[in-house]
Amino acid sequence: MGYEEARDELIAVVQRLEQGGLDLDASLKLWERGEELAKRCEEHLAGARRRVEEVLAAHESENGPDAESDD
Repeated sequence: MGYEEARDELIAVVQRLEQGGLDLDASLKLWERGEELAKRCEEHLAGARRRVEEVLAAHESENGPDAESDD
């Protein structure tokens, strides 16, 4: 499951919980699913952050820490 899919499902879970009207067991199951989805989103974001940091570090090692951007 990709980030966007997990995020969208998490949003739906939160909305359903906020609507209320569920019995305790159903609420707990939704909450547990939300926790799983939130963890998955966090893992995707952490992976993306690592990739960005690796690219920036590689760029810095190639061009030196004081290299200016071409922008």
